[in-house]
Amino acid sequence: MYKIYLDNCCYNRPFDMQSQLKIHLETQAKLYIQQRVKDGKDILVWSYILEYENAKNPYKEKKETILAWKNVASECVSENEPILLFAETLAAKGIKLYDALHIACAVNSNCEYYITTDKKLLNTLIPEIKILNPIDYVRVIEG
Repeated sequence: MYKIYLDNCCYNRPFDMQSQLKIHLETQAKLYIQQRVKDGKDILVWSYILEYENAKNPYKEKKETILAWKNVASECVSENEPILLFAETLAAKGIKLYDALHIACAVNSNCEYYITTDKKLLNTLIPEIKILNPIDYVRVIEG
């Protein structure tokens, strides 16, 4: 059982066009991960920045579907000084502000994995947490 954080692009993956194989496979992996959370096999963390970013989604169905995961999460991270300070250090390394805040929330809550479909983040080394796309996370948990 791992403590995990899915970022906003990961939550939105099922709403993307599924015609590309990579997107389809990431969607299936993400849905599998969420089922594991529902089955009590992984611990999901939600955050204030997820809620803020999701609230800006102009599509009501997407917004409500994603927000429902707040109630499934075992923990909801609120903004605090350590998160803001760590996010600042990440932003100084060239990570976008929202991404930096998401990562800082995951690190602050001691998540083992940060799951994203963002290529730039997947190629960024952040020693404090393991960053994987949904497919690679499934590979890790399935051995």
